[in-house]
This record gives sequence, structure tokens and C-alpha cells, in this order.
Amino acid sequence: MSQANCSSQLLDKHCGPYAHSGSSVRKHMWQVCLALTPCTLFSLYLFGWPAIFLFFCTCLSALLFEALCLYMRKDPLVRVMDGSALLCAWILALTLPPWAPWWLGVGGAFFAIVVGKQLYGGLGQNIFNPAMLARTALLITFPMQMTTWVEPTPIVLSSSPDFFSALLISFSSATNIDAYSGATALGSLKTALSMGQNVEQGLAELYQPLYAFIGWSSGSMGESSELLILLGAVYLLWQRIISWEIPVAMLLGLFVFTQLSHILDGEHYAAASFHLFSGGVVLAAFFIATDPVSSPSSSLGRIVFGLGCALLIFIIRNWGSFPEAVAFAVLIMNAFNPLIERYLRPRIYGRLANKEALPNLASFELAQKLKRPKS
Repeated sequence: MSQANCSSQLLDKHCGPYAHSGSSVRKHMWQVCLALTPCTLFSLYLFGWPAIFLFFCTCLSALLFEALCLYMRKDPLVRVMDGSALLCAWILALTLPPWAPWWLGVGGAFFAIVVGKQLYGGLGQNIFNPAMLARTALLITFPMQMTTWVEPTPIVLSSSPDFFSALLISFSSATNIDAYSGATALGSLKTALSMGQNVEQGLAELYQPLYAFIGWSSGSMGESSELLILLGAVYLLWQRIISWEIPVAMLLGLFVFTQLSHILDGEHYAAASFHLFSGGVVLAAFFIATDPVSSPSSSLGRIVFGLGCALLIFIIRNWGSFPEAVAFAVLIMNAFNPLIERYLRPRIYGRLANKEALPNLASFELAQKLKRPKS
């Protein structure tokens, strides 16, 4: 056997990695889906059959678009089951109006999977969060359909549309949903302030913190229950699927910005509890902004990312044209992510904590610096 072959076999047998954590993309994606299940089931119960149809239309069409893109790129079709396309569509569906027509979910799934993900090179290559990219595109293109909300009508109540009525709502828009419509708390406050009213007048008889926390309020499916979203978030943190930096920085930053403004001018700026329990802030903090592809990799970078999201949400909600700002904030911070990574990059693998290059592995100095325990 030649010396070259011997060397090759030694490299094959002894090259790293020597240990595996057991984590994988598929496991990561399905665990996030599992964490989203409680709040999703409650939302489907709360908004009935039209929400169920929209959710399944969005998810199924995303899987079809993913399979089509994989086929055109000649990649293995089995990758469609890695859960990434399903999770992307799942999050997108949670950000849509519950009774939106089917084509809005399918169009959003197309934009998220084809434009937001596959055109960048597929899983792990996208710069922006695909679900937020799709939601923003839909909001700009179809503002009326994306801002038509309904009051909670649980599926067990007689006032909720039955199966066939829901088919007409979702697939033909034949039923007049104005009878069920209701404004969100964020939208009502924005309208009231623009008419010269103060915060108390704008939220009178509309916003109740307890109802907002448990999920009994108008809005998208992902806005329904902060309580169940937090339950899923605890699971993700326990499983170490996400880290604490972005959620804590985002929620704490928004709390500080909004509460300070409320203390300074309570007539024109709502309290922190209103901003935290209204809209999709909690969902975004744990399930959207923590996307490992489009968020920073260092701890300090993630804190900066979360604070940036909080600041942008505060600015857009108070002085922007749209009452909700989560999608815009996440996308803007996605754009800043390369800059954050450049200046707040984590310690380079193969270097010491002071960024000094590792010396020769056989050297005595390396053993001293690493302080390996004696065997």
C-alpha cells in the first residue's frame, strides 16, 4: 500500500467532528412546529372553519411550491419533508387575517417559498425571513384583504359559519363578512389618535389586557393568545432550539421605550402592556426574529438585533402609517444583520478568546493556555 493511500485512510478515520449533538435541521423545524401547535389549535378553534381552510391552503401550497423548486433544481424531493417549508408557511398563516380568501394564503406561500427562499439558493441562504417578506408583500399589494379582521367566533357557537358557509367565505367570498368584522386594538388606537382623541378614548370598551393576553381579541391567528405562545416559547428555550438574547432584548426594549413615552405623555402614547399584548410582538420575539439564518450568530449581536427590532416597532407603531410594525422591523434588522455580524462576530473557531491564533498543537504553550486537566 502506498504512502499516499495510507495517509488518505488515516484522514478518513480520524478527521472531525468526533461528536454529534443529535440536532438536525429536520428535528429543529419540527420542534418549532410542535411549539406552535397549542396557539394554532386555539386560533383555529377561535376563528372557525374559514381559518382552518386558510391554514391548510397556505401550508399545502407551500409544500407544493417547495417540491416544484426542488424538482427544477434537481435536488432530492425528500427535502420537502425537512419541515422548513411547512414552518415558513405555518408562521405566514398565523400572520394573515383568519378569514382571508384562499388565494391570499397561496400567493403568500408562493412568495415566501419561491421568492423569499429558493431564489436565494434554498434553505440557509435567504437574507430575509421568508414569511415576513411574504406578509409585507401581501400587505402592500392587497391592503384591504390584509386588514379585514373578524371578531372571535368559536367554532362551537351557532353564530360561527358552518362548514359550507366557510367554504363560500374562503373560496368565493360570497358571504358578507362585514357582519363578523372587528377592528384590532392597534388599528383602533391609530385611527383614534389621528382623529385627535387620546389613548384612553381610543381604547375605551375595546381593549382589555386580560382578554388580549388569553387571546380573545380581533387580529391574526398569531395574535390570538400570548399565553399559549409563551408556553411554546418555554419549550423552545428548554430544548435550546432558540436562545434568550433576541426575545429578551426585543420584549424588554419595547417595554422600556413604550413605558417611558407613556410616562412622559400618557395621552398620546399607550402603556407598555398594550404594546406587548397587542399585535404579533410575542410571536415575533420567540418564533420569527429568532430565525437562525437571518439573525446574528453572536450573543451580543443577537441583543443588538432584538433591541433594533424593539426600537423600530416603537417608531413605526407611533409615527408610521401602519398600526402593526413587526414584519417591517424584522425585515429591516435582517438587512442590518451582515453589518452586525461584521462588527460583533463570535470567536473564530481555532483561535483563543483573545483572537490569537492557536500555536502548534504539539507545543507546550498551547497546553498551558487551554489549561487542559491532567488525565
